[in-house]
Amino acid sequence: MYKNTKLPIFFIALSIIALAACHTAKTNKADADNEQVNMHSAYDDSTLNNRILPVLMPYNRVIDPAGNVIAFGDPADENHSMDVKLIPGTTSVAVEDRFGIAIIDTVKQKVTARWAYNSDTKYSGLMSTYSGLKVLKSNQKTYVFWSAAVAKGRQSRSLVLQAAWEGGKLSIVNTFEFKPESPAPLAMPNEVALNNENGTNYLYVVLNGNNQLVKINLSDGKTVWTKQTGVAPYGITIIKGKIFVTNWGGTQPKDTLSRETAGVPYGSTYIDPKTGATASGTVSVYGLDGWVIKEIPVGLHPNAIISSADEQFVYVANGNSDMVSVISTSSLQPVDAISVKLMPGKKSFIGDTPNALAINNAGTTLYVANGLDNAVAVVKLGSKAAAKGFGKSEVQGFIPTEAYPGGLALDGNTLFVTNLEGEGSRVSSKELKKGEDSVNGNADTYNSHHQKATVSIIQIPDSKGLQEYTDRVKKLNLTFRQEIAQLLPRKNIAPKPMPERIGEPSVFNHVLYIIKENRTYDQVLGDMPEGNGMKSLCIYGDSITPNQHSLARNFLLLDNYYASGKCSAEGHQWTDAAMVTDYVEKSVRAWFRSYPHVQEDALVYDSNGFIWNNAADHGKTVRIYGEACIPHFDDKLTWTDIYNNYKAGKPFNFTNTSTISRVRPMLSQNFPGSDEHRIPEQVRASAFINELKDYESKPGDQLPQLMVMALSADHTVGTRPGFPSPNAMVADNDLALGRIVEAVSKSRFWKNTVIFVTEDDSQAGWDHVSAYRTTGFVISPYSVLNRNVSTNYNQTSFVRSIEQILGIPPMNIMDATALPMFKCFTNKPSAQTYSALSNRVPINDISPKLSSLKGAALHYAKLSLRPEYDHIDGGNDDVMNRILWFAAKGKKKYPANLAGKDADD
Repeated sequence: MYKNTKLPIFFIALSIIALAACHTAKTNKADADNEQVNMHSAYDDSTLNNRILPVLMPYNRVIDPAGNVIAFGDPADENHSMDVKLIPGTTSVAVEDRFGIAIIDTVKQKVTARWAYNSDTKYSGLMSTYSGLKVLKSNQKTYVFWSAAVAKGRQSRSLVLQAAWEGGKLSIVNTFEFKPESPAPLAMPNEVALNNENGTNYLYVVLNGNNQLVKINLSDGKTVWTKQTGVAPYGITIIKGKIFVTNWGGTQPKDTLSRETAGVPYGSTYIDPKTGATASGTVSVYGLDGWVIKEIPVGLHPNAIISSADEQFVYVANGNSDMVSVISTSSLQPVDAISVKLMPGKKSFIGDTPNALAINNAGTTLYVANGLDNAVAVVKLGSKAAAKGFGKSEVQGFIPTEAYPGGLALDGNTLFVTNLEGEGSRVSSKELKKGEDSVNGNADTYNSHHQKATVSIIQIPDSKGLQEYTDRVKKLNLTFRQEIAQLLPRKNIAPKPMPERIGEPSVFNHVLYIIKENRTYDQVLGDMPEGNGMKSLCIYGDSITPNQHSLARNFLLLDNYYASGKCSAEGHQWTDAAMVTDYVEKSVRAWFRSYPHVQEDALVYDSNGFIWNNAADHGKTVRIYGEACIPHFDDKLTWTDIYNNYKAGKPFNFTNTSTISRVRPMLSQNFPGSDEHRIPEQVRASAFINELKDYESKPGDQLPQLMVMALSADHTVGTRPGFPSPNAMVADNDLALGRIVEAVSKSRFWKNTVIFVTEDDSQAGWDHVSAYRTTGFVISPYSVLNRNVSTNYNQTSFVRSIEQILGIPPMNIMDATALPMFKCFTNKPSAQTYSALSNRVPINDISPKLSSLKGAALHYAKLSLRPEYDHIDGGNDDVMNRILWFAAKGKKKYPANLAGKDADD
């Protein structure tokens, strides 16, 4: 447990500078000429390895929570707390976390009991779903109900578990299992409701996968009825004999669409053709007999739903609309829509993400968990939204929490908050395996899949305290940068590489944005003495990635650059959209419905879409190379077949498909999609270079202004027989990058082109600075040369910089508060170009057949054959890390204290 009593010096400085910058932005809007200075904050030259509150997250947010924080969970796991409920008649609360249920004594403020799935072989592999915790007091006994699932082929299961709480121990007394209905591979129970009807207790369960609502008689465990819902039902509440169910994807269309066109896993809904995102959300209302009474339109991605104590109103959090819908239980009509934005206004940005609710007993104050604000909004309910309300409903203030509050419970004047992201991935190798020898000696090292679950216990403040909290929340969210982002461009400003204001001219007409896969900084550049690296963690150093090392030396070295998420499903949202939605956050570590590293799930996207939408909407030309698409080709072809045909000059026949209609005309059909290990990276590099030559042959300047490219071979497929070795795949990726940079730098477009290169995440390895630190490159004639840039930048900085250069506005609160990469550029261009370095590892070094292997080599080759590794980013990361370590280091002892748990070792 941590108490929030001390402020590190860097945070005090942050507060002072933030206030000063905010003042400057407000008072000098007419003639401000130094936004570069104003945009910076005290932590921009810091790192992310601080482990004492307040702490910095890798996406422009500082965590400085109110109240006290209780942290729990095995540090070797990636823990997430999701929901919390009071246990009547006790001073304890039940907390649903990804790996089980915890009981917390709120007086002692510590975990007093915990039941975990891995404690019983009957439930091994299960994880808690998105939410769905309920507590029932019946016949002097206390029962806890919650939902769980596992998606592993034939082992796929969907359960609601019932445990008895006996004051010191949780024990499972009943389970309710649900079978999937085609095309869903999982029934996927989520929120549950309990209702006593004429002396009999009934359990109601929404099946998020099956699009169903189920009623079960608890006395005999039999199903009473099953009814169809809207698309992807989530929350449920029962009031006045009516059942209210929120539907993430809204109503089911009458015309059934396939996943290939609709982009929703096992379900179809109304899609916004511009963004590919879901275009509606609804609340379905049923009688206790199961008959549909009404379907009520609300905001986008409706999730949590609760009722007032007097049962006159229900409240719905709309995660993608940043507002709460209020529905009258009598008229079944929406009667109020309450914005809960931290920074409201006509030019406000999306992304506050309300996703959990609580209400006081008087029914006058609503508490709303705003996920991406890391805060709880305190809402005074008006006359339309509460029987005792007056005036208009409005936000009175905000209470700071830890990262992504996702569950709320209120007991009198005490608020309990589950923080889904807690303090992020800050568990060090020392905490994992104390005293064990490792390659890093006594240094701390980090991996993105090791973090604690946290719960905040907060006393409701008075009006003065709430104002102080609100001020703190605004500082922590860097809202002054939102104001700077909206400053109008000035006239007669000379072009700069990075304009100070959006809309002012840039020297660049073209941006090439390259997204690679899954490496930490130390894994690749840890051997560079010029930067802050740890050589012992470097397994893809200069001998394997000569081009990345050369680019870092000859242009600039970013050694304080971070991925904003922990894995590719999050990573490609941060790289493409500069934010994650509630659907992504609720899915972390479990990924029941999809693993959206390729953009093919409409539930994932926010209402503004992606960087390509933003550019096209503002008149910019866009070309997409391999991102947001799936390649299709002859399944009989092997990597070697495709490579040999490429070397022989033979064409590779394939097609790229996308579930997003807006993407399809932007897609290059010459550049194969990235989600396929069998396609050599040189095929992709040559495809782009050939297109570049074609653009050079055309009159004028027809090269697209924004080019988004995926190069994913550095992910590797382990030591799978018939595929290149990990070293070869990383070398293939490195050579492709070098060739592409060379081609651009020696083209006639070089003088006004900038290249940004990032990894999508840092999950596949370790780093001695932060679990989130990764490699990034900024390459252009105006890049500062032969220099380290150690300013704290992250993936949202990349997106914001691209927007700033193209003169297009931010898409959401995350890129609106991101720091443009001013320090990477100089106003004087250089004549420097780039010549690619030859690979030092054969890119066709094929992993041998199983029959020729034995011992550890055979073991890891078999693991590499797991079907979940067939596509980029599939499979267990700890297992893959062990495979890669063995492939790179041979018999050298694996640093187990870096890896955490792994049943395969």
